[in-house]
Amino acid sequence: MINGEVTLCSRDCHATWLSDEFTGEGHPNWRGGGNAAYGKGWNAVREAALERDEYECVYCGVTAEKLGRNPDVHHIVPVRVFVETPVLIEQDAHTLDNVVSLCPACHRTAEFGRVSRAELRWRGGIARHVYPDGHGWGSKTVASPSSSAL
Repeated sequence: MINGEVTLCSRDCHATWLSDEFTGEGHPNWRGGGNAAYGKGWNAVREAALERDEYECVYCGVTAEKLGRNPDVHHIVPVRVFVETPVLIEQDAHTLDNVVSLCPACHRTAEFGRVSRAELRWRGGIARHVYPDGHGWGSKTVASPSSSAL
């Protein structure tokens, strides 16, 4: 430790440190409880996302075999956004076009806002579909994250 900050030797060392430090009470989303179920529809969407993403991180490509477990399934638009929007409910967040498989290190990177939603969609092969009103996500064509359509 130097001046309250951690000095680490490599990205791998940093990932290990983050994994140890940002679990349970160390995680910024910790509220003193366990991992409550996400509700109806979550387990089916989670399994479908893992299958779609071939059980590997869509960001770095690490496999479940190398991880020793399945990757995490990350909500691109967080569940809390759906819960806090009066016309939506928690289950509205559980759609295949709103989730991607990420290894724990990449999941933390995404949770801390270091990967854009557009890039997660692009890397996950989740294509943008523009409806007549100009909004929406779907499965038509894949645009790069730098595309103005994203």
